[in-house]
This record gives sequence, C-alpha cells and structure tokens, in this order.
Amino acid sequence: MVVISGVSKAVCLSDDKAGFSMIEQMVPDIMTQVLSLLDSSSLCSLSMTCPVMRKAANDDSLWKFLYHQFNGWKAYYAATKTSLNVNSEFFNIIMEKSHRRMARYWLKSEHVTFHESGQLYTGRTAVMERLKYLLDSEEIKFDCDIFDVQVRVEPNWAWITMFTYPWVLSEGEGPMRITNVFELHNNRWFLVHHRCWRTCQSTGG
Repeated sequence: MVVISGVSKAVCLSDDKAGFSMIEQMVPDIMTQVLSLLDSSSLCSLSMTCPVMRKAANDDSLWKFLYHQFNGWKAYYAATKTSLNVNSEFFNIIMEKSHRRMARYWLKSEHVTFHESGQLYTGRTAVMERLKYLLDSEEIKFDCDIFDVQVRVEPNWAWITMFTYPWVLSEGEGPMRITNVFELHNNRWFLVHHRCWRTCQSTGG
C-alpha cells in the first residue's frame, strides 16, 4: 500500500518559477499514469492536498479509468464505508454469542466457507454447525480492537483483511490475521468466506 503522507507533500510542493504544484504542471496523460500508482484510499487522501487533485477526485471518469469502478468514487466510498460497518458487526455478534444474528449474517448458499488454523468447513450446514460450537465455547475470545484494516470493494463483493489480538496470548504468539469476504445481494452485504490464523510475530497497531 502506498504511503500517502510522503506522496502528497511531494506532488504539492510549489514551484518558485511557475507558482504551481508539480502535479498541476504535468501533462494529463502523465498525471493519470502517476495517479495509477496509488491505491484508491491514497487517491482519496491526495484529493485533499491541492485544487487540481480536488477536481480530479470529482471526476468520476478518472476513477472509472484507474479502478474500473462502475459508479465513480463517491459510490465507491459509500460502498467501502458500508462494508466496513458490516465487518464490524461480525465482532459484535461474536461478543454477543448470538446464533440467530450469526445465521442471518452469512449468505444462505453452499459456497460459503469457514477456514480456521488449517481446518476448512464448506457449505452452509457445516459452517453454521462450526460457528454454533465456537459461539457456545469459552475458547473464542477476541480483543475486538482490530487494526491494519485493508479493504477492496468491487460492485458485488468486498474483501477485508485485518488483525486482532486474542484475549489470552501465549509467549511468542502474535495477533490473529483475519480475512472476511462479502457478497452483495439485494442491496445487503452477506459474509461468504471467513479465514483466521495466528501470525508468528506481532504487528504494530
């Protein structure tokens, strides 16, 4: 992922002779090529650094060209925010240990999967049975302060990766890395794949 802090400062430094930022002096084709090196969240941040980038942020044709987003950046931002909210609900359900909410949270389909520490459960029935066991068990406890969240959103699916710490850590154990994949059906996001595994080293939050 591109670090935007350094990039934004570099592209918006004023030129003493021209009085314009570096990016404002670029040929449009070159500017598009430079912007294509940024991920979508970095481009959002860059849009707040200078007038030309604010104009670019409101040009949906640029977003469609760079990220193949069908509805432009505003729809992309809204979908990203919604998918993150839905992802947070996953941890709320775990804390509540609610079987009913967990069942509604997953898509009713046989292609759903649940993958934990080398064990793979495939199909709605197998996944629900495993989740029921875990929700009833005292073994499943997480610190729900997730960090290092990364999101990728497409028109009909969202992929979210993150880290969180179990409440009980053994010596030498690191955080849990979690991946949730959602599908959009009837304007609602449903979980279709969950994977979690323990990392060997700690990751800074």
